[in-house]
Amino acid sequence: MSELLQKKCLACEGGIPALSPEQAQDLLKQLPHWELKEENRALLRHFQFKNFYRTMAFVNAIAWLAHQENHHPDLEVGYNYCRVRYSTHALNGLSENDFICAAKVSALLAE
Repeated sequence: MSELLQKKCLACEGGIPALSPEQAQDLLKQLPHWELKEENRALLRHFQFKNFYRTMAFVNAIAWLAHQENHHPDLEVGYNYCRVRYSTHALNGLSENDFICAAKVSALLAE
């Protein structure tokens, strides 16, 4: 995961292909607890917390990270959980940016 942590997201406006299933599987090896979903077009992880305060602190940290990287996840948030979903909408699939951000989200919890 450290290789992904050292990278920055690159602007993506489309016009390039999404990662192949093989490329996505290869990058997934660096991200424990994350899953490929939607026929390899999305990267997903479910996080559990003790309470709402910790959940919202995590969500706010993700928001800051998304702003810094200019790459934004879809979030589903409840009292003690947050589901994080990355997909590069301009590609209708995954890009390396999704894996970079997923690694940085995992690093927020010092995994």
